Amino acid sequence: MKLNDKGLLVVLSGPSGVGKGTVRSALFKMEGHDLVYSVSMTTRGPRVGEIHGKEYYFVTREEFERNIRDGKMLEYAEFVGNYYGTPLAGVQEHLAAGREVVLEIEVQGAEQVRAKMPDAVLIFIAPPSLDALYKRLLIRGTESEEHIRQRIEKAKREINMAYEYDYIVVNDTVENAADKVLAIIRSEHATVKRTLKNYKKMLGVE
Repeated sequence: MKLNDKGLLVVLSGPSGVGKGTVRSALFKMEGHDLVYSVSMTTRGPRVGEIHGKEYYFVTREEFERNIRDGKMLEYAEFVGNYYGTPLAGVQEHLAAGREVVLEIEVQGAEQVRAKMPDAVLIFIAPPSLDALYKRLLIRGTESEEHIRQRIEKAKREINMAYEYDYIVVNDTVENAADKVLAIIRSEHATVKRTLKNYKKMLGVE
């Protein structure tokens, strides 16, 4: 019996390098869900192996700023000279169809989603330690030592903002983190605030 037929917006957020993308990929490979991924937009160049429209929509700074002015972004943030954000139209379309939409975004963007869509489920993906986070960024090999240290300092500030989220999931192992995220999504469909109205309607109870 399905008591909640509304679309569910799920936000995976946390410090850069914490493994949000890896957790999201593992989550989508699991069974027992009907998730869709909302592809983000960025002005940074693609990394090796990244495909336009899959990992990100890679656009120029001018195009991104035009979308901001036209109100076409659900959220956006700027860091180390590049914009990152979520196009609004795709999210609205999926939610209207009753789908479970997953966003993988920066902490600043998650704050904007909370303000615009209060029913969104915010999950903070946290590193097991700052040392582990530093090593992940170093192994990724895409940024200078200076930029990595900037990201670590930013991560410290973002961890202090985790209390604004609904859940925190420590990415100790990808499998454990993905399991916890899926459990959260399933439990959200059974919360009173999302189900009671439909349940009372089904029973004919005012």
